[in-house]
Amino acid sequence: MKAIVVTDQAAGTAGMTLTERPEPSPAINDVLVRVHASGWVANELEWPSTWSDRAGHDRTPAIPGHELAGVVTALGYGTTGLSVGQRVFGLADWHRNGTLAEYVAVEARNLAPLPDDVDFTVGASLPISGLTAWQGLFQHGRLQPGQRVLVHGAAGAVGATVTQLAAEAGAHVIGTGHTGDRDKALDLGAQDFLDLDTQPLESVGAVDLVFDVIGGEIQKRSAALITSGGTLVSVVGPVEAHPANGRAVDFVVEADRSQLAEIAARVRDGRLRTNIGTTASLDEAITTFNSSEQHKGKTIIRVRP
Repeated sequence: MKAIVVTDQAAGTAGMTLTERPEPSPAINDVLVRVHASGWVANELEWPSTWSDRAGHDRTPAIPGHELAGVVTALGYGTTGLSVGQRVFGLADWHRNGTLAEYVAVEARNLAPLPDDVDFTVGASLPISGLTAWQGLFQHGRLQPGQRVLVHGAAGAVGATVTQLAAEAGAHVIGTGHTGDRDKALDLGAQDFLDLDTQPLESVGAVDLVFDVIGGEIQKRSAALITSGGTLVSVVGPVEAHPANGRAVDFVVEADRSQLAEIAARVRDGRLRTNIGTTASLDEAITTFNSSEQHKGKTIIRVRP
């Protein structure tokens, strides 16, 4: 099969090659998926799991990519819940070969059925942003209707989903970003928008929940805005600033079939819009990743036309 592989961490995306690799075999409780589309996270090559397995052993040449949409072509021993020929989407394991390939072996529990009326390109754009938003808001943030939620990067790949889900849940959403992000954030459901380039963060007042995708000084100043009993949720590593009278949580997103189903249902009925930016074929992927052009929204690689 055709696949993109990486062998040199220092080289980054410039060290990627498109080559022929053996088609994987599904292990116990796995499925083999013919990949139709794969999502790409720009900083994935900085993750330790790209280069080593859970025991810390080097696993290069490694196939990157973790988000996928495709069709099940084979079942591993003991696999239940999915069937051959079924359309699926989901999140591949961090420490195994990934989705920038024509086939990938994935634990069945990491995947959910992809409705027939949801395009593969759309399906591949959902797992990381959708699950990150869902888990950050509802599991870790314990969001309740009527709460004031500060969403950093409200027009970004993750922030756009956070904004929509929080607004749908009945929260008062305050989005942040740059000047050009205002209209998009408001269109996605934010009631207010703060321009981080021109407005002081403190002008938003007290909030119940902060969803942080920035970190650093913005995180520290955001923590000071959280009301008693409120929560700071971070997806940018260990929390550096804790609210005086609240909680601080950092987490790594996990695959969850039921949550994926909730996300797909919202896409189907129009409650949730995707934030796809650049799309490219597998043959064009490396050039796309190494482009100096600023990519907004989710980058999707169409592995099959």
